[in-house]
Amino acid sequence: MTLKHDNLWAITREERLRYLGIVLALGAANGLMFGAPLIAKSAIDVVVQQDITRATAWLVVPAAWLGLPLTRSPLHYLLSAAGAVVLVTALACYFQYRRGQLSAVASESIARRLRDALYRRLSHLRAAFYDSAETGDLVQRCSSDVDTLRVFYANDVVEVGRVLLLLALVVPILFSMHIGLAWLAVVTMPLQILAAYVFFSKVKAVFEQSDVAEAAMTAVLQENLTGVRVVRAFARQDYEIARFAARNAQHRDGNFKLIRLMGIYATCSDFVCFAQLGLVLIVGGLWAMEGQISVGTLFAFLTCESMVLWPVRQLGRVLSESGKAVVALGRVCAILDAEEEPAGTAPNTERAHARSQGELRFDHVTFGYDPARPVIHDFSLHVRAGETLAIVGAPGSGKTTLIRLLLRLYAPQAGALWVDDRDVSTASRPWLRLQIGVVLQDPFLYSRTIEDNLRVGRSDAQQDALERASQAAALHDAILGFSAGYRTLVGERGVTLSGGQRQRLALARALLKEPPVLVLDDSLSAVDTKTEAQILSALHARKGRQTTLIIAHRLSSVMHADRILVLEHGRAVQLGDHATLARADGPYRRLVHIQSELDTEISTDIRATARG
Repeated sequence: MTLKHDNLWAITREERLRYLGIVLALGAANGLMFGAPLIAKSAIDVVVQQDITRATAWLVVPAAWLGLPLTRSPLHYLLSAAGAVVLVTALACYFQYRRGQLSAVASESIARRLRDALYRRLSHLRAAFYDSAETGDLVQRCSSDVDTLRVFYANDVVEVGRVLLLLALVVPILFSMHIGLAWLAVVTMPLQILAAYVFFSKVKAVFEQSDVAEAAMTAVLQENLTGVRVVRAFARQDYEIARFAARNAQHRDGNFKLIRLMGIYATCSDFVCFAQLGLVLIVGGLWAMEGQISVGTLFAFLTCESMVLWPVRQLGRVLSESGKAVVALGRVCAILDAEEEPAGTAPNTERAHARSQGELRFDHVTFGYDPARPVIHDFSLHVRAGETLAIVGAPGSGKTTLIRLLLRLYAPQAGALWVDDRDVSTASRPWLRLQIGVVLQDPFLYSRTIEDNLRVGRSDAQQDALERASQAAALHDAILGFSAGYRTLVGERGVTLSGGQRQRLALARALLKEPPVLVLDDSLSAVDTKTEAQILSALHARKGRQTTLIIAHRLSSVMHADRILVLEHGRAVQLGDHATLARADGPYRRLVHIQSELDTEISTDIRATARG
């Protein structure tokens, strides 16, 4: 479903029938509410002036409904008027209830569609979008900003409609009662509306600052909750508390500005409203004393004026909320308008569901996160189906970037990548990513059970398949050691597991998926050498079943690969098997020499410690 979000009006497209019902309910409620002072006007004139003939004949009818004799005494007129007021007020309350019900349903539906659209868009945005985005800010936009829009559509849109309907109903009624008083009553309304508009422009800018400050505060909170163990490990609690307090103070200062503006507007508008009512009361009272208008007319006039004057005064608050909604909509639309990664196309249904052979080819690929500073330079490589290729190189040499390009998280500035005979740039992303299983150095785990995390890549897997994948990842015995076994909760991001267990769980998840291409991105760095040997042995037993790319720094992880690729500054400088590269002069030989010396030194230190 495509969500139209060009402006505040466009978002209501699917709820406009409900808003039409709201307008009708408001019209009925307001019309009935203004019936009460008109009824009271007739009754007061009858009682005060003792002029029975001035009362309309319909006032006698409610007396009959109440079982009273059909007389024309003032008491009976008062009782009839009271019954009529109760009746119209009850009907008005019913329509107000219907208005509130419809506005609540409409606003909640809009908010739900907005959240769904935001989450859907966030799930398909380009990877580059997240390079500069803060998680806390995105959470703020999907929660607080959407809630600001929900409140606006639930209350403020309805309030604007209410004010417009009141003006349309009341102004003619006031002029029908007394033209002179009516001009006195409406003279300040344009000034109040103008003041509300000026107030709107001020509040919009202030709220934008406040909203940005709140997003920054949320980002700090989210960041520190995620990294709370790092904060404690480095004894940074006081520093982070002060950092959060600074963001919180900025948010508070923004809210104070809003409160001050609201206070100034409320004070000035209250003064204008009371002055307006006082002017009408004084002039109307003098005219009533002179007999130009009746007391009932003055009462009804003041009642009707106050019923519309205060909602007009509230227009400033409504416009301030509109300013917040405009800012919130802009922040939400920044996500909804962000560019999604193209899905790609599959030539036909049969190809779209075909399993890849696992053959990979990089053809003169050049890429940089900043196009002016390439990370990969004119890189070409052919990986045969079923081959195990190890990739080594210094940090920043481009190893992980190659994998990101293969997954189409980023697109190269030059060259092409191929999976079998398909150009990756035109292949369907869902199909492509189903062909590749990736295990990262710092894998992400859901706050669910071990079984649920394993099933992420293959939801229909049977228990024996889970166990085989766990055994291949040297994790099965560790899982059985937990009291709940495969139903053990791993906590947020797998916090209850060790680093090595998290990596092995991620590896088992990828193996369970049985992809044609398996990528291990330094994913054995947190396991001990014995466990590493078990895992590599299990992977070696699967050799030929899938193409395997191993990114690692340990020689023990790469030395048994079919070929080893050495990267330096985004360029392929060496390619061959372990024995060939270890003999040839180059960076791989130096790496072998360094690690041999390091292993010898560690062994010597261990023996010395044991003898001591």
